[in-house]
Amino acid sequence: MKNQKWFFIISLCCISGIVHSQDVHFSQFFDAPLLRNPSLAGIFNGDVRAQGVYRSQWGSVTRPYQTGSFDVEIKKPIGRANDFITYGMQILYDRAGDINFTTTNILPAVNYHKSLNGNKRKFLSLGFMGGLVQRRIDRSKMTTNNHFDGFGYNPALPDGETFPTSNYKYWDGSVGISYNSSLGESEVSNFFIGLAYHHFNRPVNSFYKNPPIELNPKWVASGGVKLFVNEFSYVSFQADISMQGDNKEIIGGGMYSRKIGDDMDNPLYTLHLGAYMRWKDAIIPVIKLDYNPFSIAFSYDVNTSALKTASQYRGGFELSIAYIGFDKIGYSTKDAVLCPKF
Repeated sequence: MKNQKWFFIISLCCISGIVHSQDVHFSQFFDAPLLRNPSLAGIFNGDVRAQGVYRSQWGSVTRPYQTGSFDVEIKKPIGRANDFITYGMQILYDRAGDINFTTTNILPAVNYHKSLNGNKRKFLSLGFMGGLVQRRIDRSKMTTNNHFDGFGYNPALPDGETFPTSNYKYWDGSVGISYNSSLGESEVSNFFIGLAYHHFNRPVNSFYKNPPIELNPKWVASGGVKLFVNEFSYVSFQADISMQGDNKEIIGGGMYSRKIGDDMDNPLYTLHLGAYMRWKDAIIPVIKLDYNPFSIAFSYDVNTSALKTASQYRGGFELSIAYIGFDKIGYSTKDAVLCPKF
């Protein structure tokens, strides 16, 4: 097991070197909409949504990689038409490795929903997100070849690295477009498709100033469909395809949802069970419970990648908590038929 652990750590480091320009990801990607596409902000049944996702990965074999996301969205009508605007904020925190390589994102967002039909719910949305990103490391915890003096490890020796600072900042931006509509003649079944372009400003992404290393732009294609089986239950499917540099990630799956309670329009609980798959990486069972206006979900990555032997199929767990509510003071979309939702 000891040899497997070191094999895992070395393999993980090699993979990290190959995909150093890749973004963090969540298995519960459906609960981090702004990270998928800023034009998915506001596409929910409510006026306000706040949700957080926490992920811990590889904790069974090394120091866990920890990632946290929090976002809030506020949706408002525009003018006399059926148009809407959503204001949002995405905060992301990620810490990895023994040197505490930490990334913090603070990204405001805005999304405009243009109604395309006066009788049915059809919306074209254009969203922008951009803000400040900070990255830092704990240089005192670095171990390099310079720390070995011929007799063993000597932490008093300099690390030999020439980068001038242990933290840096840059500005980052994303843009996306999506289409959201009811499905056929149904007032409850619906779908969406979207395309996003992240890091369009190609920010410099390195502790070294020379040569400057740019963060690769990322394309994300998203889609989802919700189909009501009857007034008590429905199924939903979602998927993302992400491409960044030479790397590609595909994740998708679905859930079966069952309403519990006497009022099917406002059920006391809704239970969701399902599974997703990250292609060539993990199978992800998910359980979620809605207790309006709150919901909580738990998922676990069963590792199926080339590291499955060292990891013993253990990947990482995620926990998400969300709140979706309606405005009780101003205009509310609670009874609105023509409103972007999924």
